[in-house]
Amino acid sequence: MRDYYEILGVERSASADEVKKAYRKLAMQFHPDRNPGDSEAENRFKEAAEAYEVLSNPDKRQRYDRFGHAGVRGNGGQGPGPGFQDINDIFSAFSDIFGSGGSIFDDVFSGGATRGRRSRRGGRPGSDLRIKLPLSLEEISEGVEKKIKVKKQTPCKECSGRGVQNETEGYATCQTCQGVGEVRHVTRSVFGQFVNVQPCPTCRGEGRIIRDRCPGCSGEGRVKNEETISINVPAGVVEGHYLTLRGAGNAGIRGGEPGDLRVEIEELPHEHFTRESLDIYFDLYVSVPEAALGTEAEVPTLKGRARLQIDAGIQGGKVLRMRERGLPEVHGNRRGDQMVRVHVWTPRNLSDEERATLESMKNSEAFKPAPDAADDRKSFFSRVRDVFS
Repeated sequence: MRDYYEILGVERSASADEVKKAYRKLAMQFHPDRNPGDSEAENRFKEAAEAYEVLSNPDKRQRYDRFGHAGVRGNGGQGPGPGFQDINDIFSAFSDIFGSGGSIFDDVFSGGATRGRRSRRGGRPGSDLRIKLPLSLEEISEGVEKKIKVKKQTPCKECSGRGVQNETEGYATCQTCQGVGEVRHVTRSVFGQFVNVQPCPTCRGEGRIIRDRCPGCSGEGRVKNEETISINVPAGVVEGHYLTLRGAGNAGIRGGEPGDLRVEIEELPHEHFTRESLDIYFDLYVSVPEAALGTEAEVPTLKGRARLQIDAGIQGGKVLRMRERGLPEVHGNRRGDQMVRVHVWTPRNLSDEERATLESMKNSEAFKPAPDAADDRKSFFSRVRDVFS
């Protein structure tokens, strides 16, 4: 049998607090709720509990230090040693500190008796909500505060979310789980012992039942309602991004923690622009004379309209860049650009006079296509031209 000090990983001179701290660490690591179906972890959990049961008791520790394991078993004259065979034996052995304020078990047994007591005080948690928030590119560009109405469960005003008319006398301890909030089923097989922990079917994990229901909410402590929620959207968000508002979801049952509200960003189609990452694209159409002679065009931007110089002889497909007229990064100082794609509009319906004019220019050398060979070899992005407006 292993030495108890070795099991807990402490020196023989360790103080009571050091012994407690060491056991607490092992109990968290090997607790069956955290290692379901793991017989090795269960054995380590029982082994640590046995060591702690002896070393936390000054009298038993003294006998163990003097006589070893024999000092705490039958041949030591003090009856059988702990030798826990069942997980429930451990819980029973430490029943005096289960759920007590500040005890080592308060945050160890997340699925055990302590959780049941906490649940009994706090009801059952509410569920999360998900909504979509449509935003225009202008709102994404600058960031925006949106107020939206959300249909959700809110605390009942008649009972202040308690679910009972009288908080002192409105509840009774659940007799199925004895107030723990869960039931344990221990099964044995050739592979070892298994502990199945489930919420109590009678009280659904609360450890209590209602005797005096609030008529306004039928004992739930919450009612269906509509609430206006303010959402601060940072600049530069992308479609599919989520904003999480803690505690803005459905109210919990009988005072339980509220759920969260997850807001999914949805980008609305824009009248003028398409988006590619931080850049926005706009299609500008110019006439043949404007393309040949040059012009100054007025184009929309996310902050209003701006003037853009079109050089004489510009070719269709040319892309002009308006620096920092795009969208910002969510976290950062960089802002994208506005890309203006130039399209030369070819007229479809010509008058006889217009047709005659074009016929007279058709054979002119200036109107014969003569693309520069070097420009043809350039890629689309290498032909992007920077223009400041």
